[in-house]
Amino acid sequence: MAIFHCPIKIIQRSKGKSAVAAAAYRSGTKLTNEWDGLTHDYTRKGGIIHSEIMLPAHAPPEFSDRSILWNSVEQVETSKNSQLAREIEAALPVELSPEERLALVRAYVKDNFVDSGMCADFAIHDKGTGNPHVHILLTIRPLEESGEWGAKCRKVYDLDKDGQRIPDGKGGYKNHREDTTDWNDKGNAEKWRAAWAACANKALESAGRPERIDHRSYKRQGIDKIPSVHLGVAAMQMEKRGIPTRKGNLNRQIAADNRLLKEIKARITRLYNWSKEQAEKPEGKESILLRLWQARQEMDSPDSRYGKIKDLKEQAALYSLLLGNGITTMRQLHEKISAMNKSYYDLRGKIVSAERRIKVLDEHLSMWEQYEKHKGIRRQLDKVRPGKKGQFEQRHETELALYEAAAWYLEKLKSGGEAITPKKWRAESEKLAAQKEIHYQEMRSMREQIKAVENLRKAADQLEKSQQNQSRKKEDNQL
Repeated sequence: MAIFHCPIKIIQRSKGKSAVAAAAYRSGTKLTNEWDGLTHDYTRKGGIIHSEIMLPAHAPPEFSDRSILWNSVEQVETSKNSQLAREIEAALPVELSPEERLALVRAYVKDNFVDSGMCADFAIHDKGTGNPHVHILLTIRPLEESGEWGAKCRKVYDLDKDGQRIPDGKGGYKNHREDTTDWNDKGNAEKWRAAWAACANKALESAGRPERIDHRSYKRQGIDKIPSVHLGVAAMQMEKRGIPTRKGNLNRQIAADNRLLKEIKARITRLYNWSKEQAEKPEGKESILLRLWQARQEMDSPDSRYGKIKDLKEQAALYSLLLGNGITTMRQLHEKISAMNKSYYDLRGKIVSAERRIKVLDEHLSMWEQYEKHKGIRRQLDKVRPGKKGQFEQRHETELALYEAAAWYLEKLKSGGEAITPKKWRAESEKLAAQKEIHYQEMRSMREQIKAVENLRKAADQLEKSQQNQSRKKEDNQL
């Protein structure tokens, strides 16, 4: 089914990256980086369905050549710490045809980036493994109307309340730098991700498909549902071959948890409404609850040994619920169900919160293990002679891609202020899992109580039918 997956990252020279190498890899072409003289040959890379460059109207026509475009970027960025390009990756809906996916990407890129003045180089990848996706490389430095590269930022003088420059005490004036575009605004990530969801949904609707995606988490959508984890290509292929993976097992557990939460919510809501209705009826001389209990006892018992044992257990559970809680009236039963209803929502909140955190911790640990597993290959690449780097990258394409993804993920964590502490992550995950299991035991116990009360409801239905039959017979006799 259609999924939302849309990470955004920066191609930085300080990380050993180059815009030319990134463009060659994603488009499956051979390009030489004129800034450092390295050639990157990915012509044997498979699964590249389509690649294309889209330019704003004032861009030089020669930028339609991938080598000219990205070498121009490399040459204008002279610092060893330069940010060279921005990359947006997005999962493409499997429900769309290849032509519909291409049209979706073109519309998204034009509306959100090219119309804002960025040059865009995108490539659609699909190896037939159920994971079609697009890589979009975007220029960061603005283009002047003349077609020349402009400045990323400018010096702006600080002014006092009278609008005058403030001396810095060193013969100059206080100042700061401001970006010349809003492309680096932090709010753009949210805006671009939301735009992708909107474009994809529009494409799905136009194709007559019912599936929809949402860039927001379940929590932000107000849905008390535990989100599954993104499998990734490697785990997906292993699962297809019947090989269980940690992520696959986690998703299966999450699916089972969601089913239980949904089941109990539906059952307890029905009982709550029924008991409230019964509690509002006048008791009369004889308790309604007592009549229902008697009706339950008089219900036909199953013929099989298994059925009889099950029936006795249900009666025992019902008796235990009523006696253990001192319930003798329907109002008391309704109050008990109301308390169970509140308890259910409290437990569900704790379970969902724990599952969400476990999911985050599992992703942290998975990326850490991926980083550790493939960092040796990355270190080998650093030692390879420049002329052999392309061949080495081609041979170890998958390992290097996995390393880069993990390194980017962990770097993002660190920049967000979170320490890389695998042992603490694992310990916290295990503690949360243990607490969650306790909550689930309480939830399962509640389900047994719900089943017991449901037997009363069945008895009520049977009693009502019996009374209706008696009324009809009485009316017939009177006639």
